[in-house]
Amino acid sequence: MVAVGTIVWLASELMFFAGLFAMYFTIRAVEPQLWAEQTEKLNVPFAAANTLILVISSVWCQIGVHRAEHGQGSRTGKLLEVGKWGMREWYVLTYIFGAIFVSGQVFEYAKLVTEHVTLSSDVYGSVFYMTTGFHAIHVTGGLIAFLLIIGRTFTSRHFNRFHETGAIVTSYYWHFVDVVWIALFATIYLLK
Repeated sequence: MVAVGTIVWLASELMFFAGLFAMYFTIRAVEPQLWAEQTEKLNVPFAAANTLILVISSVWCQIGVHRAEHGQGSRTGKLLEVGKWGMREWYVLTYIFGAIFVSGQVFEYAKLVTEHVTLSSDVYGSVFYMTTGFHAIHVTGGLIAFLLIIGRTFTSRHFNRFHETGAIVTSYYWHFVDVVWIALFATIYLLK
């Protein structure tokens, strides 16, 4: 039931982001000169590297799910024996990469503010910060979920089906956030 509920909830989130994309394309069609001028200020190589970090985090997340599905909540060897890591260690790595991604977005925002692209500077700034900002809020929500799942592995004696389900639905959310970002990256940074 939890997995089905999560999928239904993610479908509603998809509609939310569809609305943001619609807003982006509508305003872009109305203000093409502004778009051409403001998109020149975007650092595409930096955003591409940040996107790669988020995609890699999704890979780490899926490896963690695989470990959870096999009942391995935590490592069975030493910390540097990556092959013996459990779900917890892979989720910690996912968390770190997710946090780096959000930090990268904050760094990019700071750089754009110095170039006078702000939420209130013009319609481009409003749309840019609304779409990427709402995504950053969703990533932060995913990071909180990872902390809860990781914390749960420390508070229980045995890794069970309950823990596995939590790990799996958290991965659904994380992969959703990843796919949405890939679409945002392609739309905002690559589509001219």
